[in-house]
Amino acid sequence: MPRLPFITFEGTEGSGKSTQTDRLARHLQRCGVPYILTHEPGGTSIGESIRELLQFAPHNSNMTPETELLLFGASRSQLVREVIKPALERGVCVIADRFFDSTTVYQGAARKLDGEIIQRLNAFAVSGCLPDITFVLDVDGATAESRMQRERRKADRMEQQPAEFYQRVRNGYRELAAHEPERIVLIDGARDGEEIETEIWKELCSRFSVLAKTSNT
Repeated sequence: MPRLPFITFEGTEGSGKSTQTDRLARHLQRCGVPYILTHEPGGTSIGESIRELLQFAPHNSNMTPETELLLFGASRSQLVREVIKPALERGVCVIADRFFDSTTVYQGAARKLDGEIIQRLNAFAVSGCLPDITFVLDVDGATAESRMQRERRKADRMEQQPAEFYQRVRNGYRELAAHEPERIVLIDGARDGEEIETEIWKELCSRFSVLAKTSNT
């Protein structure tokens, strides 16, 4: 039986990617497919401590881009070795809310750190553990901002960046999708959530026969 896939979701804040990871998880559950759902930064005890430092710690306002890059890499390295690789080896489908593409885009395209260094750090952190497919939820800045305002929660450090930063993030994801169409699927995230969910499931079934065989839709 073919291995169940490693699926990642990417996008700017307010893109709807977390909503779609949850929808996919529920769909897999209905189909009887074993899965785990994880997120970055975090997903392990060490990663959650790093997440707090990156997002909410009161003393993180002067964090340098280089420190940010290394902290994301440390969290990812732990997540891959402690959670993702063992799950895939057990025959479990892995759904990740963000993975190394976030670092390529946020710290590379948006923070403008050296792309070669980021590529080498990403490779070291994931140790050959690569997504089988990545969905990028693409929305414009106005849509993303409106959604975040509706959530009415405290914005973390990454969500407090200026509009220009998020435009660079969006452009970065679009460039990635253009360069890696065999892995990255660009999704119009402004549409109805059920419509997006259906598109994602159809794409997964077209690529992975192991999922198509389980479909109950």
